[in-house]
Formats: sequence, C-alpha cells, structure tokens
Amino acid sequence: MDTLTLKVVYVAGIVAYFIIRSPHQQRNKKNQITDDRKTFLEKLLLIFVFLGMLVIPNVYVFSPLLSFADYKLPVWVNVLGVCVYTVSMYLFWRSHHDLGQNWSPTLEVRAEHTLITNGIYQSVRHPMYSSVWLWCLAQALLLPNYIAGFSGLISFGALYFLRVGNEEKMMLDQFGDEYQGYMQRTGRVLPKLF
Repeated sequence: MDTLTLKVVYVAGIVAYFIIRSPHQQRNKKNQITDDRKTFLEKLLLIFVFLGMLVIPNVYVFSPLLSFADYKLPVWVNVLGVCVYTVSMYLFWRSHHDLGQNWSPTLEVRAEHTLITNGIYQSVRHPMYSSVWLWCLAQALLLPNYIAGFSGLISFGALYFLRVGNEEKMMLDQFGDEYQGYMQRTGRVLPKLF
C-alpha cells in the first residue's frame, strides 16, 4: 500500500476513536465521583499517551518533519495493520458499549458504580486496554516510521504498566470478593484459555 493510503486509514481510525468515545465522555461529565485516585504521574502519563498516539502520528501524517525516520514495509504487513486496527476499533466500541455509565477516563469510581462482568467483560477484565494495545500495534504496522510508528507502543506501554495494578486495586477495594472471583475467571487483556 502506498504511504498516503496508510495515512488515510490511520486518520480514519482516529476519527472513529473520537466518534466512539465522545458520547461516553459527555455522559461521564454528569457522573458523581465517589473515589478519585488520579495522581500527578497518571496525568503525566495520559499526556505522554496523547503525544504518542495522536500528536506524533499526526505530525508524521500531515508534515514531512519525521520523514528522516521512514522505512519500507511489505504490503502484507500493511494489510495486517488494517485488520488489527479494525479489530481494535471494534473492541474499543464494544468495551465502551458494555461499560455504559461505568466508564471513566481515569482512576475513578462513580456513585452507583457496578461491576460489569457480561458482554466482552465476561472473558477479559480490561478489553479497552486490549483494544489500545492493538491500536498501538496497528500504528506500528500502518505508519512506516521509526518515531511515529512506535511512539504509541512506548507511551501506552508506560501508562499500562504503571496504571493497571492501581486500577485493579481500586476495583478490589470497591467490589472486594466479587472482583477477586472475577479476576480468577478472566484474563487481564487476553481471555484465559484454561
């Protein structure tokens, strides 16, 4: 695939991301938060992810500034990238859909928060993280540039590894044994096979 097509596909995914997330962000503003565990580090990491998954790739897409770091990928890798991106967007949509009003962009528990264990959450505790990992992988497969292609994996990887343990602790504090049992039945970002 030519570079322009890959860039268009990537930007289309970003547009889809905003379309999927927008109604949930609007609804989240109305939530009454009862437990807010945002830290300064988390805020910095979210900025880092914003840079790695949106700003840097868009600099690559819309300007020649990063062209010195370009490389070639075989067409089959690009096709795989489109497939991975598609699965990522489906998981992203499904995660938001199944969470409903329980979604939050940060470590928060809202009033009347419920533990969701159905839909996609029946097999995976954090399918939204799964979707973002796939998005970052697709970014590397669609944007043949050492900086723009891998900035998502690096930035989101830092957020994920520093945040997911805190998120699970918050859920254990909120839901106790119910969440503990849920953890034993499900995988964190991939379904348990056995």
